[in-house]
Amino acid sequence: MKIAQHLDKVGSIGAIVTASLVPCCFPLLSVIATTIGLSALEQFAPQLQYVIQILVAAALAGSYIAYRNHQLIWPLTIAGVGAFLIFFHYYVSLSTPLVYTGLGLLLLSGIWNTVLNKKKPRSEAILESTITCPECGFQKREKMPTDACQYFWDCPKCEKKLKPKEGDCCVFCSYGSVPCPPIQLSSGCCT
Repeated sequence: MKIAQHLDKVGSIGAIVTASLVPCCFPLLSVIATTIGLSALEQFAPQLQYVIQILVAAALAGSYIAYRNHQLIWPLTIAGVGAFLIFFHYYVSLSTPLVYTGLGLLLLSGIWNTVLNKKKPRSEAILESTITCPECGFQKREKMPTDACQYFWDCPKCEKKLKPKEGDCCVFCSYGSVPCPPIQLSSGCCT
């Protein structure tokens, strides 16, 4: 759940960092890799080209997830144009300015989505979440408590007792379709 909220930034920054590891193809970005001592990875340039494309796809997916949260189309459009330019570079016309522009647009979209997410705090929490049992895949819609965390949940199908994953405060944050109300409202963990 938490990685999905930051996928656009992880993808765009990851694509830029990976591109900086390929000095032969992206000389302007190679200064970054050289500065932090990663220029030895240049020998993996062919493989890194695929990593860049995977990260660009991740950035685009993350931008779509962000769009679903704030419903503003422009950051998604900018990310789409950026991804298009990068894939156009790889599969149609090798043009370094295209890929630099595409990476810049992905980064701009990630920054814009971050600003939008910070600007728009939720005033009301969603009080229902669908828990999915990791053992048997059974799903059940449950009402979440607003004043306490639900630490355990017993699966009605396989009778597995679920508890939160490490780093999560409750079973809804670990296995639910929606995190618990305190996390949604950014008021901190309820434990």
